[in-house]
Amino acid sequence: MDFLKSILNTVQDFFRRWRFRYYLALAYLSYFRSFLRSPNQVIETWTNGRKLGRRIAVFVHFDPAGEVQRYLLPYLQALHDNGLDIVFVTNSAKLTEHAKTALRPLCAAILIRRNLGYDFGAMRDGLRHADAKPETTDLLLVLNDSVYGPLTDLAPMLDRIDFSQADAWGATESYQNRYHLQSFFIAVGPKALASKGWSIFWRSVRPVRNKLWVIVNYEVGMTRTMLKYGLSCAALYPYKDLVARIDPSPLVKKDKDTPDETDPFVINRKTHLTHVLYSASHRVPMNPTAELWRQMMEVRFPFIKRELLRDNPARVIDLVDWRDVARAHYDIDFAAIDEDLQQVLRDKTP
Repeated sequence: MDFLKSILNTVQDFFRRWRFRYYLALAYLSYFRSFLRSPNQVIETWTNGRKLGRRIAVFVHFDPAGEVQRYLLPYLQALHDNGLDIVFVTNSAKLTEHAKTALRPLCAAILIRRNLGYDFGAMRDGLRHADAKPETTDLLLVLNDSVYGPLTDLAPMLDRIDFSQADAWGATESYQNRYHLQSFFIAVGPKALASKGWSIFWRSVRPVRNKLWVIVNYEVGMTRTMLKYGLSCAALYPYKDLVARIDPSPLVKKDKDTPDETDPFVINRKTHLTHVLYSASHRVPMNPTAELWRQMMEVRFPFIKRELLRDNPARVIDLVDWRDVARAHYDIDFAAIDEDLQQVLRDKTP
């Protein structure tokens, strides 16, 4: 029996190694093929005719039908109300007239591009259009539509961006793969804009049609390049602070008010809590916007990841009461989120 197990483990290890090599080969092939394409994939541009101000947001969007879903408009409105000129870049290759009509009052520019290079290809095109210079730009945000929100006032979060404390800020940070700021919200100031690292990284971004390449070389690579060239990076909601908020008491509390431990909801909650406590104590990195979603809500993080509620790739098992937790921390109307989930959920309930 032990001999058979050894043989099985050897075979499984063989296929794991070759599968990784296969995917790695595909990633490199996609990268080399990207040199046959222009980095600029913009096919249509609209502007309001005014020069961009000192606070700019490059905002990346995708919708297969070329629509701008209702959940997204409060985010754009909040950016506009906080004095940011929005360069809206869609990877949809089209926008409906309804979408254009909704966007024009909020945006300084709208760029429609082919969906090549995922978010980072769109970011590069948006940054090229914005042409943010250190002498004329106080704040540059690079954002995408992967979140619902803001669930609360966005101004306090923006006010915490302090370029005397760090040269580049993310909303959150991750240690998965290697340390990096999560790319759905990146803020840089004059020092980063003037740095060699910032320009070298964005010149390296190609319209690669391979997600593994984009994650490893661009999602993680952006922070790594900035650090390599001496820029300091920080998160507005640091990983260590979120981990410190994990409360183990539901696992040990034993009194008359303890919920029925045969309740599946209670079991799931405790199972997930056991997972995050184990990960934290064994220094296993977690995705804060997924596995630490409760802690994010406790600190009134203004967003919740759309992917978490739609696909749940991290397989978080205690999401069923996310609405109750959200109600406890925010004054929230779920209508726009519900509308989007009705369109995108498959074989799941919200």
